[in-house]
Amino acid sequence: MITKMQNSSVSRFIIVGIINTLVGTALMFGLYNLAGCSYWVSSALNYGLTSILSFFLNKYYTFKHRGDILGSAIRFAINIALCYLLAYGIAKPLTLYLVQGSQVLQENIAMCVGMVLFVVLNYSGQRLFAFRKK
Repeated sequence: MITKMQNSSVSRFIIVGIINTLVGTALMFGLYNLAGCSYWVSSALNYGLTSILSFFLNKYYTFKHRGDILGSAIRFAINIALCYLLAYGIAKPLTLYLVQGSQVLQENIAMCVGMVLFVVLNYSGQRLFAFRKK
C-alpha cells in the first residue's frame, strides 16, 4: 500500500505541494503582514515565484511528463493563471461576505481560502491539461 501511494501522482503532488506551500505561505503572508503589500500583490508574487519551482517538480517528479518543455510550460502557465484568478477571485468576495471583522483579518482568511481552492483547481488542471498524457 505504501509503494502504491508513493507511485500515485496525488501523493507526489502533495509532497511537492507541501514544499511550495511552506515557501509560498511564508512569502505571501510576509509580504502582506510585514511588508505592507496588498492582497493581490502578495498572493500574485507568491504564485508567480513558487510556480517556477512547481513546474519542474511536477513535470518531472509528480506526473513524470516527458513531453516537450515549451508546450507543457505554456499549458502550465495558463493553468496557474486561471486557477489563481478563479481561486482568489472567489475567495475574497466570499470571505468578505461571510466574515465580519477588520480588513486585515478578512484578507488573511481570504488568502487561506484561496490557497485551498487553488490546490484543488491546480491539481486537476495540471493532470488533465498541463501534463496530460497523449
